[in-house]
Parts: sequence; structure tokens; C-alpha cells
Amino acid sequence: MALPGFEMKILIVDDFPTMRKIIRQVLSQIGSRDVIEASDGRVALSVLKENPDVKFIISDWNMPNMTGVELLRAIRSNPAHSQVPFLMVTAEADKENIVEAVKNGANNYIVKPFNAATLREKIEKVFSTRR
Repeated sequence: MALPGFEMKILIVDDFPTMRKIIRQVLSQIGSRDVIEASDGRVALSVLKENPDVKFIISDWNMPNMTGVELLRAIRSNPAHSQVPFLMVTAEADKENIVEAVKNGANNYIVKPFNAATLREKIEKVFSTRR
């Protein structure tokens, strides 16, 4: 079922194409059709320059070239995107990682593996707290 008001441009950042496809499918189920992708944090920063209208970022933590937390720091330090909601996706369930993500400005955090319902729930929480 689509989420009301979820027609926005979303950036998915993950080095695994399969994971980007899974996330894209879940986003499609909840009504988002305007999805762009990046294979790591560096590529994501370039994509953001070309797409200043991105309204939500879903990023993996562990990626080559620039990690998700490095990307998060770069986004939070850029006034153009500092307020864009950011969902961190990772295989790291350590409390220290969760604290680091939140401390650096992540709006929510999801641990792999996850299912569509869990991803949807995390996204809903991000946007319910922003209203």
C-alpha cells in the first residue's frame, strides 16, 4: 500500500546492485517512483549535485571509496542537503555503530537482512517524526 505524500525523489546508495534493486522494489510498493541510485558515497555526492531535489537518502554503511557514515557527515555539513532525511542500512548491529550513525545525523537505522515490512516501518518512522 502506498504511503500518502511519498512521491518524492529518493537516492539509494549501495555497492551491491541486488540490494539497490530490493530497496527500489519496496519503495515502489509504497508509492515512490522517482528513485535514483549510486554505487558508493563518492558517486552519491556527484548524484546529489546533479539532483538537488532529492528528498530522502537510503544508504549502506559499508561501501568502497566512501562509506555511508562518511557520506552522512558530508551531507550533514552541506547546507544544501543537511536536512535531507537519511536512513542508514547496514549489516553492523553493534550498538557503537548505531550510536555513531545517530550522532552523525542519521534519522533511522536498519540492520540487514531485513524484509519489506521492516524497511517500510523504518521509512514511516523517519517521516512521522519530521511532521
